[in-house]
Amino acid sequence: MRKTDFAFWTFLLMTGFAGAATVLNVSQTHSATTSNSDLYRQLDLFGDVLERVRSDYVEKPDDNKLIESAINGMLTSLDPHSAYLSPKHFRDMQVQTRGEFGGLGIEVTMENGVVKVVAPIDETPAARAGVLANDLITHLDGEQIVGLTLEQAVEKMRGPVNTPITLSIVRKDHEEPIEIKIVRDVIRINAVKSRQEGDVAYIKVSTFNEQTHANLVRAIQNLDKTIGKDLKGYIIDLRNNPGGLLDQAIAVSDDFLERGAIVLTKGRNNEETQRSQARPGDITAGKKVAVLINGGSASASEIVAGALQDHKRATVIGTRSFGKGSVQTIIPLGANGAIRLTTARYYTPSNRSIQAKGIAPDIVVEQELPEEMKAKAKKSNVRGEASLRGHLKNDKEEDEQSGSSAYVPKEAEKDTQLQYALKFLRGQITGTATTSASPQPPEKKAN
Repeated sequence: MRKTDFAFWTFLLMTGFAGAATVLNVSQTHSATTSNSDLYRQLDLFGDVLERVRSDYVEKPDDNKLIESAINGMLTSLDPHSAYLSPKHFRDMQVQTRGEFGGLGIEVTMENGVVKVVAPIDETPAARAGVLANDLITHLDGEQIVGLTLEQAVEKMRGPVNTPITLSIVRKDHEEPIEIKIVRDVIRINAVKSRQEGDVAYIKVSTFNEQTHANLVRAIQNLDKTIGKDLKGYIIDLRNNPGGLLDQAIAVSDDFLERGAIVLTKGRNNEETQRSQARPGDITAGKKVAVLINGGSASASEIVAGALQDHKRATVIGTRSFGKGSVQTIIPLGANGAIRLTTARYYTPSNRSIQAKGIAPDIVVEQELPEEMKAKAKKSNVRGEASLRGHLKNDKEEDEQSGSSAYVPKEAEKDTQLQYALKFLRGQITGTATTSASPQPPEKKAN
């Protein structure tokens, strides 16, 4: 049994390193052989521990969970962003990045053991069937929700397109529960929301999924027609945008650039370095652009902010971004899920590494916190990539200082960063920097 287990792990090792072996030259062969021998001994140790746990643990363990936990432990020890994705988590990630799935079209949360509707999404099956905000969903196809997690309840509501599901709903001012039958349809997650702010086009990009670039182009075209010749400029709001697909970040940056580099990705070896270039064509016709960022802006959103900042195509306003300057590759493992592995670092066009450092805005505008949040802010440090245990180090480790507040008020009139950007695009502010919620004398920012 022991030899069989060891042979299995040796097989995994050999197949996993088959691609890497092709890059070894003759001078590396001896050191590689020595290294492999050490690795085999460590795998033998793993086999010993695994068998001891399986035979002696107080309760019979699940073999699949043991192996998954071991794999995940190996990956998470590398950095905070590498991980094993079980088949279910892999499917969930695909739904998130694809931006569409079979479902009902409602935003939900969990309240007192039942699912509460935050809001139905416009023009979806739930909205057409009459589901309302604040409805409480107690049963799905006659089965109680009590005892399920929010994730489990959402999983039950999703499903193949054109399949029905019946929701039992408790609604305020209704004595009896309401039964609503809904037929699932394709639900598209709109990563881009836009609106007119007088003579300024405001565009909020919440994530970078497969729909982001197309939705952004559509939003800009619609706002151009609505505002017309009075358009003063565009606000691209990337605050609290956690990132997403690299190719979408490149496409969005390219929308505003005529030429030049967008992002550089550098892997372990020099031949893995790649440079993405902008193609001619600025869909905003060169009008002024302000990009909003804060401590919740990470990864793909930092690529966009960094590219537009380096090319001086946009003025970046807000506070320092999260500082996630690494690229993760999803490597499918067939029916066994996938691994998310950090394979490269990315750099802005001027060769700045953002890893554990973040994007420093051109104009620093801090958001005014409500009184109840000020005390909490003093007690807890703002978290960024630099504060994550095991994070990849910046090329210049002494420069690490990522992160800032991620608070954004719901009311536009109380949103200091948004109001500053509006005044900036309208030419009502000429100072180069401010360090607090209310305008202060200009402060020079060192680059």
